[in-house]
Amino acid sequence: MSVLRLPPLPAASGKQHWGNLPGAALSLAIAEAASNAKRFTLLLTADSQSAERLQEELAFFAPDLPVLHFPDWETLPYDLFSPHQDIVSQRIATLYQLPELSHGVLVVPITTALHRLAPKRFLLGSSLVLDVGQKLDVEQMRLRLEAAGYRCVDTVYEHGEFAVRGALIDLFPMGSALPYRIDLFDDEIETLRTFDPENQRSIDKVESIRLLPAREFPLKKEAVTGFRANYCLEALKEKGLIKMSNFKKSKSKSNYLYILTPKGIAEKTKITIRFMKQKMQEYDELHQELKDKEN
Repeated sequence: MSVLRLPPLPAASGKQHWGNLPGAALSLAIAEAASNAKRFTLLLTADSQSAERLQEELAFFAPDLPVLHFPDWETLPYDLFSPHQDIVSQRIATLYQLPELSHGVLVVPITTALHRLAPKRFLLGSSLVLDVGQKLDVEQMRLRLEAAGYRCVDTVYEHGEFAVRGALIDLFPMGSALPYRIDLFDDEIETLRTFDPENQRSIDKVESIRLLPAREFPLKKEAVTGFRANYCLEALKEKGLIKMSNFKKSKSKSNYLYILTPKGIAEKTKITIRFMKQKMQEYDELHQELKDKEN
C-alpha cells in the first residue's frame, strides 16, 4: 500500500507538480510513481551528486524496480586526461541494457543528457560472447580487443585492460564487476574464471562472458576516415554559407561578378584547396591530441 497520495504518471507527455517532499521523500515518491507506471521513466537531475543519491535511494525504496544510472564523464572540455575507465564502463553497460528494458528508471544528470551518443547498432554490433569450448585464435583475439579500444598491459587491474601470457588471457570487460581469466587448451577455451584484480587469484568458474567495446564511439580506420571527411565538409559548408550570406546582404551584387568568370572560379578553387588542407591539418592535430590523452 502506498504511503503517499500521488497521481499516476501520464502515459505520454504532460506536467505534474509535486511539493512538500523533504529529504528522501522525493525518492520515495519517484519510486512509487515509477513502479506503478506502465512505461520506462527518464529522471533528469541537476548534477551528478543528485543522480548518485537518487539512484541509491530508489534502489532502497523499490528493490524490484530496475534503476540505471548514466553518469557524467566528470571531465571538462580542455582537461588533459580522459574519463576514468570505471565511469566509461558504467556508461557502456547502461547503454547496452537500455534496449532490453521496457519498465524502470534511467537517472541522468541534465548536462550529460545534452551530449550526443553513438548509434545503438555500434554497441550491439561490437559486443562479443565467449563460451567454454569455443575455438579462439589468440592473435585474432588480441587484434579484435585492440580494435574495440582495449589496452594490452602486463597485469590487469582496471576496466578496458587485457593481458596475454601464453595460454592465459586476462581480461576486464566494460560493464563487468570483475575481470575474467581465459584458460586455453591449444586453440579451445578450456575454462573461464573470474579473478580478484588486487591479488590476481581466481574466484569462480563461469560458462560464458560478454565483451562490450571499451569506447563509446567507433575508432576503427573507416570511422576515423569518415569523421575526417565530415569534419572538412562541415567546415567547408559553414564557410560557404557565410559567403552566401554576404552575397545576399550585399547592396552591390556586381562586386561578385568576378567570381563567376573562369579566372575567378580558378582562384576560388585554389582558396578552397588551401582551406581543406588547413582543416585536415587541424583534424590530424586534434586526433593526435586525443591519442596522447589516452596514453
